[in-house]
Amino acid sequence: MVATAATSAFFTVPSPDSIANTTRLGNGAASVGPMKSKSASEGLQVKANAQAPPKINGSSVGLRKFPDIVKTEDETPTPPPRTIINQLPDWSMLLAAITTIFLAAEKQWTMLDWKPRRPDMLTDPFGLGRIVQDGLVFRQNFSIRSYEIGADRTASIETLMNHLQETALNHVKTAGLLVDGFGSTPEMSKRNLIWVVTKMQILVDRYPSWGDVVQVDTWVCGSGKNGMRRDWHVRDVKTGETLTRASSVWVMMNKHTRRLSKIPEEVRREIEPHFLGSPPVVAEDSRKLPKLDECIADFVRSGLTPRWNDLDVNQHVNNVKYIGWILESAPLPILETHELSAITLEYRRECGRDSVLQSLTTLSGNGIDDHENSAEVECQHLLRLETGAEIVRARTDWRPKPANNPEMAGEVSAESA
Repeated sequence: MVATAATSAFFTVPSPDSIANTTRLGNGAASVGPMKSKSASEGLQVKANAQAPPKINGSSVGLRKFPDIVKTEDETPTPPPRTIINQLPDWSMLLAAITTIFLAAEKQWTMLDWKPRRPDMLTDPFGLGRIVQDGLVFRQNFSIRSYEIGADRTASIETLMNHLQETALNHVKTAGLLVDGFGSTPEMSKRNLIWVVTKMQILVDRYPSWGDVVQVDTWVCGSGKNGMRRDWHVRDVKTGETLTRASSVWVMMNKHTRRLSKIPEEVRREIEPHFLGSPPVVAEDSRKLPKLDECIADFVRSGLTPRWNDLDVNQHVNNVKYIGWILESAPLPILETHELSAITLEYRRECGRDSVLQSLTTLSGNGIDDHENSAEVECQHLLRLETGAEIVRARTDWRPKPANNPEMAGEVSAESA
C-alpha cells in the first residue's frame, strides 16, 4: 500500500471522466484520444474552433440566440494543457507515504522489548541472547574465534571463563536489573554494594575448536543466608554434547569500604524472583585446599604485576586474569602432555593494579617423573602477594591430551626434545 501511494504521487493516472470528456469534444478531440500523440498547437486549435462564435450567411450571431451551443461547451470543457507546474508530484501524497513507512518501522522497533512473547522465551533487546524456561535461564551462543585458541588448537580455559562471565552480565542486563558495576541491581547501587565471587568450580569434558559454536546456559539460585550461587552449562550447538559445567558462589561487598555485607531485604526482594530452585550443576568439592609456601612449593613464579587492562569496572583485577597467573607456575612438561580437566578456585582477597604477586605450584605425589605418563595429574596452587597475603587458592586436575591430531602431537614432542 505504501509503495502504491508513493508511486501515484509521481506518476499521474488519467481519470475516467477526463477520458470521457476528451471523446465528447467531437471529431477533432476524438482524434487526440487518451494517447498524447498530437502536439500542443493542435490541441489549442481545437479549443479555439470550439469557442468561436457561430456565423450565419457570413455574419456573426450572438451566443444569446444559441443557448444549446453554450450549454454544450460548458458541459464538455477541454482539459488544460500539460505544463511544468501541473506535472509536479503531489507532495502531500509523498509526505503521507514517508510517514507511513516511519510509523511501520517504529512499530517493529517497539516490538523488540524484553516482555515475553511466549511463556517459555524472552527476547533480549540487546541481541545478545534470550531468556528461556519461564524467564529463569539465560542462553547465549558463542563462536570460537581464531584468537581464542591456544597451541593445542582448542579454546583456552581463559576463553571459557570469559564466556561464563559475559553470559552472567548479559543475564542481569536482559532481566532489567543491571545498573552499574558487575551485576549491581538498582537497590544494590543505592547502597554501594557489588557482587564478588568467593568460590568457583569448573569441569571441562572437552574443549571446543576454532569455528565451533557453543551454547551457554546460566541461572542463579540462593546460597545460604547471604550468598548467591550461579551455575553454567556449556554445550556444543551441533551435537548437544556437554562441554563444560561450572558453579560459583557470590557474596556482597561494599565497594567503598571493601568489606563484605549482608544482603539487605530490599535487594533480596529484588533478586529472589529470578532464583531457580535447582541443585548445583557441579557437585561441591569439600576437600580443603592446603596453604602453600616457598618451602613446600615445587615451582614458584615471582614478579607478576597487573596491567591497566587487567582491571575491571570495579577497579580490581578481573577474575579470569587470576587463572592465567596460577598456570604461570605450572610445570611445562604437564602443560605439553596434559590438558586441564577441572579447577577449583577459592578467592581470598582482591588484587589492585600496584600489587606484585607470586604464583606457587606443587604436584600431588613425588615429582614430575611420576606423573608424565599417568592418566591423571593433580596440582595445588597459591597466588599471593609478595608480602605474603593470599589472593587465590586453587586445585587443578589434568588428563592426557587426546591423540586426535598426530601432526600436533609430533610438534609437541619435537619441542619437548
